Amino acid sequence: MKRIIILGDGMADLPVERLGGKTLLQYAHKPMMDQLAREGRCGRLVTVPEGFPPGSEVANTAILGYDLNKVYEGRGPLEAASIGYEMADDDFAIRCNIITLEDGKIITHNGGNLETEDARVLIDYLNEHLASDRVKFICGIQYRHLLVIKGGNKHITCAPPHDHPNEEWRSLLVKANIPEAQETADLINDLILKSQELLAKHPYNLAKAAKGERQANSIWPWSGGYRPSMQTLMEQYPQVKCGAVISAVDLIQGIGKYAGLRIIKVPGATGLANTNYEGKAQAAIDALRTDDFVFVHVEASDEAGHDGDLELKLKTIEYLDQRLITPIYKEVREWDEPVCIAVLPDHLTPVEQRIHVGQPVPFLIWHRDIEADDVQQYDEVSCVSGVYGLLKLDEFMKTFMSL
Repeated sequence: MKRIIILGDGMADLPVERLGGKTLLQYAHKPMMDQLAREGRCGRLVTVPEGFPPGSEVANTAILGYDLNKVYEGRGPLEAASIGYEMADDDFAIRCNIITLEDGKIITHNGGNLETEDARVLIDYLNEHLASDRVKFICGIQYRHLLVIKGGNKHITCAPPHDHPNEEWRSLLVKANIPEAQETADLINDLILKSQELLAKHPYNLAKAAKGERQANSIWPWSGGYRPSMQTLMEQYPQVKCGAVISAVDLIQGIGKYAGLRIIKVPGATGLANTNYEGKAQAAIDALRTDDFVFVHVEASDEAGHDGDLELKLKTIEYLDQRLITPIYKEVREWDEPVCIAVLPDHLTPVEQRIHVGQPVPFLIWHRDIEADDVQQYDEVSCVSGVYGLLKLDEFMKTFMSL
């Protein structure tokens, strides 16, 4: 049996008054997810271990069956792997957003939906003025980049910018958890302040300001660590001889690389609502012809949730259903070798809160011979009565692999 996980990042939500008290999954038109739920088996999953932040780096790693207490080192090292930066033993790698500040507040975590080609110019500019033998910036995708500090101390507290929209940024600067980490905290905070001075003068932001558009006017480092030690999925699950990951997001590609999965990059995959759903679907189908396991990650719902855009988040759920899940299902249902499909989000990104929430997420598992439970549609409420009940962390992957 081949296996595919289709993950809609941040797709789950809370009841919304504007939708008559329904969640977005309850309200959206998603006939394929509902069909898979009726024909398959459902449940809920705790994706965030106690004491960990409800971020995608935590939840996606847990969904793939890893013990976060053993492997967690933050987003930075995972994104370094995706970018192709080989971390040295003394490297401290930390995710580095380019964000938008206005009137002393964090307005958006994404620099006004910064495009990669523009970001590369800004990263080169920052390196020209701020890099040293100890510090360097590495360009990633869109607003998601990397800061590497030689000899940096990971025992610091950093505020994820997507968790603090419209909040004062100065109170959110980096803080040391132990005295030995104070120098690292001071260094990062100094880089933040200097970046604001530099980026305000850059022609890209001057042009944005002249048009009254959001500027990409500050770096914001967060979620750093050292090189993690992770077994591959092939070492953990004998059912997996080879596998692939499909995502537009550096973080997910990095998790996939450490998990031993080959990275498939799809032209037009953006991480936003305008991503190439059809291209991702075809890439997944092609990968399933040769691989035992495929992990398809779609970021769009999470970004819409962080932006507080209800209509757009609804569209991303419907796009995922109709433009990605449906063509995959229609193709693989007739194959001689059965394909097992799982659909789930990694965490909630409630559109009215605009932050990650670590509550249990709904999931469905389908293959053509599975004995269906009584769930009739896929959403946060319906899946409560699914036969799998409430699974925790690596129990999902163990269940999925045991079929």
